[in-house]
Amino acid sequence: MPIQSYPLQRVPGFSKLLLDYLAGKPELKPLYGATPTLESFRAQIDQKKSINRQVLVDVLSEQYQNISDAPNIACLSDEKTFTVTTGHQLNLLTGPLYVIYKLVSTINLARKLQQAYPEFKFIPVYWMATEDHDWDEINHLHLFGKTYNCTSKQTGAVGRFKTADLAELISQLPSGIPIFKEAYQSSETLTEAVRKYMHALFGATGLVCIDADDARLKELIRPVMEADVLQKAHQKPVENTDAELVGLGYKPQIHAREINFFYMKGGLRERIEYRNGNYHVLNTDIRFSAEAIKAEIATHPENFSPNVVLRPLYQEMILPNLAYLGGPAEVGYWFQLKEIFDLHQVPFPILLPRNFALIVPPLVEKRLEKLELSILDLFQEPHVLRTKFIDKHTKNLLDLNDEHERLSTLMNKIAQKAQAIDETLEAAVLAEETRWQKGLERLTKKMRKAEERNQETGLRQLTAVKQDLFPAGQWQERHTNFLEFYLSNPAFLDALFAAFDPLTFELTVLNP
Repeated sequence: MPIQSYPLQRVPGFSKLLLDYLAGKPELKPLYGATPTLESFRAQIDQKKSINRQVLVDVLSEQYQNISDAPNIACLSDEKTFTVTTGHQLNLLTGPLYVIYKLVSTINLARKLQQAYPEFKFIPVYWMATEDHDWDEINHLHLFGKTYNCTSKQTGAVGRFKTADLAELISQLPSGIPIFKEAYQSSETLTEAVRKYMHALFGATGLVCIDADDARLKELIRPVMEADVLQKAHQKPVENTDAELVGLGYKPQIHAREINFFYMKGGLRERIEYRNGNYHVLNTDIRFSAEAIKAEIATHPENFSPNVVLRPLYQEMILPNLAYLGGPAEVGYWFQLKEIFDLHQVPFPILLPRNFALIVPPLVEKRLEKLELSILDLFQEPHVLRTKFIDKHTKNLLDLNDEHERLSTLMNKIAQKAQAIDETLEAAVLAEETRWQKGLERLTKKMRKAEERNQETGLRQLTAVKQDLFPAGQWQERHTNFLEFYLSNPAFLDALFAAFDPLTFELTVLNP
């Protein structure tokens, strides 16, 4: 699988915040910990404080009890074992390609660290966002140009959803995906199914999938719950950092609330708000006094689910974690959280963007060559790409810029003559110039449309290539499911492992 790569700085669409971070801009340094280099991990290992490893091992061992060839979870009890982590929602059949890219990037980072620091052990971790409740975001997938949807009347944390609702979807899917069919059909919940198919795909690499929806793990962050719910301790630190980011010219990604926990029970996951001396669970009749909610936290911490502001802190308090790998927006919002980590004296992980890729089939590559287009050209907006393509391939002059200038010069001379006769005539001359200039603009548009008809074949091919690599106007990795390539090429994942370097920040172009 031939490889071509481009530094992220050359690829349109990446945020200034991410690029400045990777470039080591000094103004950003107070907002994160160590830099994303292999050498930084030595100090990060020394900095990582002890966690309750036994609880972690107990929980993971229980979660993997029905998987015969489970990864070596017991090694996490060793003080010399550390994790590197990525996370994502429980998309159907892994969802868009970039979920796979996250996992491959994380596994490869663990491998590189193992080579660089052989005296330690490194475990790649997939943090399953089991507590997320936005079913509409994950209830579909795009495969071979078709969108598959799954409807469900279940509510609350999606990880608790029963898999029975997936039966109809599974029956519609193409053949050749027994990993997924078996996982869904043999599992009671969506969490269990995702763990099984992720293990089938990546278990041999040592990947561990963690479901943090567990009372024992929640107990470990009970002080954070009390600080947030009872003391409203986290909104101000985030707002302080937001002000710094805005002052540096960046836009904050997330919004901190006065209370950053949901109340989660059964099929319910709703925000908690403090109003008139009581704690209200939105869209319900559930109310707590201060003493009652304090008691609820103490006796049922599993009923409290962190939002995006506190989920990263939860992760770092229960895992012996050194780094987090995420997409550009994820890396961006971690910058807003450094002061919260400092408040709780929790080491801030090394942040790395996941690997980015574009899969270019041979037929599409040939079309690109014929059209004299580069991969970077395709990242432009369609109308910009079409305009540049026409300008590049036309044999005619498609603008009337010289004529506009000549008309302006001519009308200035006429205006001078008219003014000499009667000053009020200047306005009439200007009005005529405006009318004639607009006429030239209309002619320019007609000329360009005529040239578009002349180049209709090339433009049609251009549109097809753009659609192939940016389906529905989205980056391929944000839209297409990996099965589109894996089913015809079982070595697809191996190719990704060979191509991705999590410490080289580039767009990788692959030809399957």
